[in-house]
Amino acid sequence: MTDFSHLFRALPSVDVLLKQFATLPAVQAVYSGPMGVSGDFVPESYIIGTLSLPRAFVRDLANSYLDECRNGIRQGCYTDAASLSVAALLPGLERWARDKGRPHFRRAINATGVVIHTNLGRSILAEEAAKAVAEACLHYSNLEFNLNTGERGSRYSHVEALLCSLTGAEAALVVNNNAAAVLLVLDTLCKNREAIVSRGQLVEIGGSFRIPEVMKKSGCTLVEVGSTNRARLSDYAEAITENTAALMRVHTSNYRIIGFHSQVSLPELAALGKERGLPVIEDLGSGNLCDFAAAGVPLLAQDEPTVQRTVADGADVVSFSGDKVLGGPQAGIIVGKAAYISKIKKNQLNRALRIDKMTLAALEATLRIYKEPEQALKRIPTLRMICAPADELKARAARLARRLKKALQGKAAVSTAPGSSLVGGGSFPERHLPTTLVYISSGSVAAQDLRQRLLGASTPLVARLEDDRLCLDVRTVADAEFVLVEQALVEVL
Repeated sequence: MTDFSHLFRALPSVDVLLKQFATLPAVQAVYSGPMGVSGDFVPESYIIGTLSLPRAFVRDLANSYLDECRNGIRQGCYTDAASLSVAALLPGLERWARDKGRPHFRRAINATGVVIHTNLGRSILAEEAAKAVAEACLHYSNLEFNLNTGERGSRYSHVEALLCSLTGAEAALVVNNNAAAVLLVLDTLCKNREAIVSRGQLVEIGGSFRIPEVMKKSGCTLVEVGSTNRARLSDYAEAITENTAALMRVHTSNYRIIGFHSQVSLPELAALGKERGLPVIEDLGSGNLCDFAAAGVPLLAQDEPTVQRTVADGADVVSFSGDKVLGGPQAGIIVGKAAYISKIKKNQLNRALRIDKMTLAALEATLRIYKEPEQALKRIPTLRMICAPADELKARAARLARRLKKALQGKAAVSTAPGSSLVGGGSFPERHLPTTLVYISSGSVAAQDLRQRLLGASTPLVARLEDDRLCLDVRTVADAEFVLVEQALVEVL
């Protein structure tokens, strides 16, 4: 058995390593604390590039780096004591600190062309919304304080009037996401009773969230009517009993049934509900306040009904997301008739599902932009990306391609070609938006390996693969991010 004891003894202590670490050209030690035992000043933190790391954190990183060195000794990676000296280990520690010291939750570049990318944070906030969040975080606010009376107020008052104005609803409430909104509505209006839903609308969305399960969790009994592909108004009418609490519709955002199929329209169901004295609940899922036909994308207008139209068509309670097509922060928005919203607000579960001040600030700022629909198309990133004209995307792709050709200096071939983007977030699943893709091909690195390397870049770049080539879709890459795309590719190649 190989004896590594002399190599383990050669490893410097963490204190010795850290003392020399502070002298590296790329490292700046910030001193403001008391003197150490030896009389030396102890750094309060270290600045490494753009990272500012507390001393205790850097000490943990140095310890984990030394643990890696010990593993390397056991694996035969080090053969002599000189390779384990402080001078020999410092460059590796610097790289280790840069890599491991980066925040785990951090910025990424979305070059997939999926606008509402669930795994990449869904919608990007408008500048106004981001500024409102910063303001809410940095200062005290009137979150639950009525400035007119000087007494306790309601956090929902900040956005309720805006939501009513934009949707035509009588009242509104906001919780932390649409799953919570559906749960709260059903728990309030249907607990220990029945809700009637078409079989063709019993959807499952990401994360195994299924409508039947959430109905069960709320204490509501699901009554299925119709078949998978067809439901008639008579199916609902015949299923109504004295234990029926509501009629429910679920917008099938993330899938489509084509061919021989039909569902009961909202106006028809609303008329039945009114006749039988039952509320009609509509779960819109993504939620949409934009008229895509007027925005120049009529194809999308066929698939995703607006909240305004849903309220006008007679739904008593409507729930939808704030961070999908709407383009705001994660939120579950509930609008509808005042009598039902009032009951929902009083549900004790509401406190567990309520939104915080940051969400409120971002949502109010986003909703204000919607007061001017033309401005919303320009200033809300999600809408701007969805509605980006094909010729504009072609020109932007050409600019990025020229930039990358110059930066990569022959290390990879760069070309452009027509392609398609997706809205994402469970919205418009069958609709492909025309775009222009930038293809990257390296003779020395396989496309799959290149994609994986880009995930480890200083600013992670998430691309997609097509025809065994890595491609970038400029629809979801801002002009200001072109330099980061360039840096990531140069870094990994």
